[in-house]
Amino acid sequence: MKKQRKSARQKTKSKAAASGTPAHDRGRREMLRMLRNGAIGIATIGVAGVFSVRAVRATMAEQDLSQVGQGRPSIVQIHDPNCSVCAALQRETRKALKHFDDEALDFFVANIQSDDGARFAAKYGVPHVTLLLFDSQGNLVNTLRGPQERDELRDVFEGFLREHSQGV
Repeated sequence: MKKQRKSARQKTKSKAAASGTPAHDRGRREMLRMLRNGAIGIATIGVAGVFSVRAVRATMAEQDLSQVGQGRPSIVQIHDPNCSVCAALQRETRKALKHFDDEALDFFVANIQSDDGARFAAKYGVPHVTLLLFDSQGNLVNTLRGPQERDELRDVFEGFLREHSQGV
């Protein structure tokens, strides 16, 4: 005699009977699991969105070159986003600036790929991979060209602040 195969419905019924869980409870649990996973996914996307918005705002603030000379000493990096040496200089500059109070110095980025950044670099006649140091009135005080190490930058920034800060 030939053995008959169980249908998918019979298998589900036999699993339910073996587990002692009615089929409608399993469906409810599956629905709750899907809702929980969806909620977790939405929360993750929301958190990522908040961080993205903050990063965009920080980038926009860093590129607001109109703030140079508005009462605080400023450092402006002339930056090409496609240049690995520029990226390295920016990393080293940021690490050097961590040793200072946020209120002591302003850091700006003149992206030469943007119209404002290109005009700013042209105004001072400097290429990318350059840091420009401005006093609180916006007067250019020092120009650092090429790659720099964070310790050297920190020393330069300390001397710059001693000479050009107003009670900071």
